[in-house]
Formats: sequence, structure tokens, C-alpha cells
Amino acid sequence: MFDDVVFGYAPGAARAVDGVSLVVAPGELVGVIGPNGSGKSTLARLAAGLVVPDAGQVRVAGHDTRHTARAELARALALVPQRDEIAFAYTAWEVVLMGRAPHLGFFGLETANDAAIAAEALRACEAWELRARAFATLSGGEQKRVAIARALAQCTPILVLDEPTAFLDIHHQVAVLDLVAARVRETQLAALLVVHDLNLAAQYCDRLLLIRDGKMVALGSVAEVMTYRRIRDTFGVDVYVGVNELTAARYFVPMRGRAGTEPGEMPPGEVRPGEVRPGEVSAESLRDATERDAESPTDAPDDAPPS
Repeated sequence: MFDDVVFGYAPGAARAVDGVSLVVAPGELVGVIGPNGSGKSTLARLAAGLVVPDAGQVRVAGHDTRHTARAELARALALVPQRDEIAFAYTAWEVVLMGRAPHLGFFGLETANDAAIAAEALRACEAWELRARAFATLSGGEQKRVAIARALAQCTPILVLDEPTAFLDIHHQVAVLDLVAARVRETQLAALLVVHDLNLAAQYCDRLLLIRDGKMVALGSVAEVMTYRRIRDTFGVDVYVGVNELTAARYFVPMRGRAGTEPGEMPPGEVRPGEVRPGEVSAESLRDATERDAESPTDAPDDAPPS
């Protein structure tokens, strides 16, 4: 999908995306995580052809987005944007039917089959009861569910979701991502998920791309990418990394009062658990350090939190 892509929003401005390469295979759910302003949403816009790269190449279903008609792109890729701007007083039903537009004939008239696909998508997103309401009057979470239903009604082999769980309650966060994960497995959908919630990313994604300042920090499995040190250093906050005993998924708890001024730093005057302030050495810590060195001559694993 992305081949050494570079993009900036204005000449001379900082690069929003800087040298990103990523392939999303059919039947794979790939997550994109990173701090605010790191280029996650720009990647989603590049994938959808809303903007084109300054260098490198974005290919969707084998087609370069620079040279592909909008209608052809829309038959290959559906986008759930971070924000949905609907100018007119469309109902939720009409918004979901818009997902069928790339498949309509010359006169642009929906068939009974189009209506059935839209209805199934609304029900799958638990939004059927919203169908007669004006989209603009829906809550943020309700609008998001309708937007996801529209993307599913588009029936494309590629799905890009930019913060699909934003504004959703816990039930609907899980329901929506369960639905997406099931579609990925059952229909060999290729899905790219931009997400801020590290716990959801760890539970649902097959692979993860971690980016900061538009650059790739890591790409790989959850275990490879979401290590203690990498999360701490990329987000600039200390975290507790645990493993859910029921699902074996990693989970992350930010440590209160431990957001550094720079990635990996601690607030002034603070020390990490097990550390001592400069000039302070206790007999107990010295003994423990000596015993650890004797038992293991190598460094602690990358994902081990401070002891």
C-alpha cells in the first residue's frame, strides 16, 4: 500500500509523513498508533487518495492513487474518516446508502439489493433504529456507527478506519471492532486501523505500525512493537505493561504524574520505582544489583518495566 511515502501539507513545511512503507495483506488487520500529530490520519487520507504523496507511491488494489479515478478507488477502498462533515439534512439511512454510490448504474438509482446491503450494514453496527433520524442530530458515537455502516455497505476489499472507536462507549467499541475483525477473517478484508487506544490495538491488531513525527518507529507484531521502553519513549509517559490472564493480550496503564517533558524523561525530582536519586545508594539496592548481575550478564529485555 505505501512504498517509501513522503508527504507535506505545504511547500517547506515539516513532513507529515516521512518515508513510510507498509503493505496490508487480505485477511489482515493492521493498526497505526502514535502520539497526536504523528501522521496517522494523514496516512489514512493518503490511502484513500484524498491527498497524493510528494515522493514514493501509494497503491490501492494494485493501482497508483495518483492515476486512478475516484470512482475506481471507491470500489476498492472504503474510508471511515475521523470526522464526517454532512452538509445537508440527510437521514442516517440516506448516509449509509451513499456507500452504494460507486456501484450504481448510469442513472444512479438504488436497487432492492442496494437497500438490503445498507440495511444489513446498519443492523451489524447496531444502528438500525437510527435510520430515520437526521444524521446531524445524532450524537458523536451514533454518527460514528452510521459512518462505519456506510463503509461496510460500500463492499470494498480494503477498509481504512481513522479512529472508528472515538466517541463510542465501551460496549460499542468492542462491538464495532469485533465486527471489523470478523469481516477481516471471513471475507479476507484488508483493514488499516488508526487508533489511539493502546489496549484496543493490542487486542485486535495482527500487526502494528508505530510512528512519531511522520517517521516509522517500529513495524511488526504486538509483542515486537508494544514494548515497555518503546511505548514510554515514543509517547513520553511511563506505563505499566501487563498481560490479560484471560485473553493473553497486553494491556497498558499510564502512570499518574509520570509524563516527562521529553519522551522517556521523568518529571523534575521524580525517580522511577527501584531507582535512587543522584548520590543515593542503599545497601539493599547494591546487594540486589550485585545478585542480578551474577544471575544474568545480559541486559533486561526491551519490554521489561523498571524493577
